[in-house]
Amino acid sequence: MKSIYTIVLAFAYIVLFNASALAQGCVAVRHMSCAAPAGSADYFKQRNGHWQVSAGYRFYRSYKHFVGDEEQKQRVEQGTNVINVSHAIDLGLTYLVNQRLSFSVNLPIQYNDRSSLYEHYGNTIAQNPQQKRFDTQSQGIGDLRLSGSYWLVNPVKLPKANLAVGLGVKLPTGNYGVTDDFHRLTKEGTDYTINKPVDQSIQLGDGGVGVSVELQGYMSLTKTLTAYANGFYLFNPRETNSTVRNPEATTIDLVTGNFSVADQFAARLGLSQSIKAIPGLAVMLGGRVEGVPAIDAFGGSSGFRRPGYIVSVEPGLSYMRHKTSIAATVPVAVYRNRITSYADRLDPLGLKHGDAAFADYLVSINVSRWF
Repeated sequence: MKSIYTIVLAFAYIVLFNASALAQGCVAVRHMSCAAPAGSADYFKQRNGHWQVSAGYRFYRSYKHFVGDEEQKQRVEQGTNVINVSHAIDLGLTYLVNQRLSFSVNLPIQYNDRSSLYEHYGNTIAQNPQQKRFDTQSQGIGDLRLSGSYWLVNPVKLPKANLAVGLGVKLPTGNYGVTDDFHRLTKEGTDYTINKPVDQSIQLGDGGVGVSVELQGYMSLTKTLTAYANGFYLFNPRETNSTVRNPEATTIDLVTGNFSVADQFAARLGLSQSIKAIPGLAVMLGGRVEGVPAIDAFGGSSGFRRPGYIVSVEPGLSYMRHKTSIAATVPVAVYRNRITSYADRLDPLGLKHGDAAFADYLVSINVSRWF
């Protein structure tokens, strides 16, 4: 029984606390690892001073538009909705200095596709008689993240419950000025293209140096049931980057002309239950919230951004065998809210409120190996 408990607990923390936050749509939360690995006391005895390599795959397809928490169902019915498809692989390397301190580096590799009408010919029949939809894409590395995590109590002395604090630095290694070809029509109806920056939601990075503060904890409720919690907040002091959102415009809007370098956040809370019949296997169920605030904690909040958040129910399975672990989780959205942005709030009439597209679910698969 103790070995089952150890395996399940150790694996749950490896996977859940290294899982990346990824917004499911146009609210551009960047790939972020929540915290460094954790585990029970036995886990630390076995892994102390060893290296861990990990790889995580993420997928989502966003297509439902929201203004506030009201879904704009007509967008899907009319076929004018924006469809974002994202594939990403997160590569990670962790070193445990001792039973309490660890350091990690994480790098996402992304492929994004964005399909729309409005960014090309337009949404209306007059602009786009055949209602043609075109795609723009981005691919490459995202923003690199370096982090450290420290357990407040030695896990050997307190194996059933603990709390860790972490600090990370996000570096602007991802291209925040990716461009692609956008379609236009002449007055005679001839197609031509212009090259300009893709939408913020599929840019590979945000162009800012950020600092993240993280927490993670666990508590053994029974011999086979464990509660877990973790979260982070990324502070992005830089206000805007140098990417001009719409270079076709005759004048650059002072508020939304450039892309914003926004803060972001994520938090998770749940339970992990080991399966006695299959040592190493556990089922997980939790809640998850992630998003982008309208106003940053430090620095200005100008620039174009789509703030909002998504609340999900997150079921999952995990399995650990010797030094290898694998897990899959599928957060399913239960509440989505595109809140008013800084620019929206400058409207003197208080009527402006932009929209954003969200996904129904996110697929996350993680594999890790100790050496």
